[in-house]
Amino acid sequence: MCRHIAYVGDPVALGSVLSEPPHSLVHQSWAPRRQRYGTVNADGFGVGWYADGDPVPGRYRRQGPIWHDQTFTDLARVVRSTALLAAVRDATEAGADGEAAAAPYAAGRLLFSHNGAVPGWPASLAGPAAALPAEELLSLAARNDSALLWALILHRVAAGDDLPRAVAETVREVAEAAPGSRLNLLVTDGTAIVATAWGDTLWYLHDPGRSTAVASEPYDDDPRWREVPDHTLLVATSADVTPTPLKEPAA
Repeated sequence: MCRHIAYVGDPVALGSVLSEPPHSLVHQSWAPRRQRYGTVNADGFGVGWYADGDPVPGRYRRQGPIWHDQTFTDLARVVRSTALLAAVRDATEAGADGEAAAAPYAAGRLLFSHNGAVPGWPASLAGPAAALPAEELLSLAARNDSALLWALILHRVAAGDDLPRAVAETVREVAEAAPGSRLNLLVTDGTAIVATAWGDTLWYLHDPGRSTAVASEPYDDDPRWREVPDHTLLVATSADVTPTPLKEPAA
């Protein structure tokens, strides 16, 4: 339903990751090579990045297709960062939230994106949503499954879970409540990337000690790209990449 990517490592221009590679995220917005669901990702896009000395990332998001936005082209050419998260969107359902529904979502120093869909939304997630205080439900960033997933993760973090556990437990909870969910998630705090492969493609490119990119699909044909097995939690920094199997909920 979407394509997304996160990067941590040596400083780079946003465009060197998002628009310059031959199969970059911009190219994937109209011609993805490994997208299993949907075709064109033209229902919005966004990029979040971290600036030196400021732990809270900046964001640029828009409702329309990324290839029409000349401001993004200029931004990607001149802005440099050591960490970013970006996504292009193919909406599961038409809605009125527009730019607000475009990833990355943000909270404090965290950025989040969801590639996938929750079948039966919203009724299928009534159970998990009931655990959230009314204030958190009323503060959802958008009226979609991705925004609720983000709220569930943040609720676990606030309760004391570290980020990998919060992401993993949210995926398992939602998969149990809504079988057949596709839950490829990306979260970064500007230092590490936490990702899940659950129902769709996920790849990573690791240059030890320098950088790691985690993406829905490779942005070039570098042979060092590795595919992440389905039902896997991935924790990555510029120094290392650690995959951990995620068990499916009991039938």
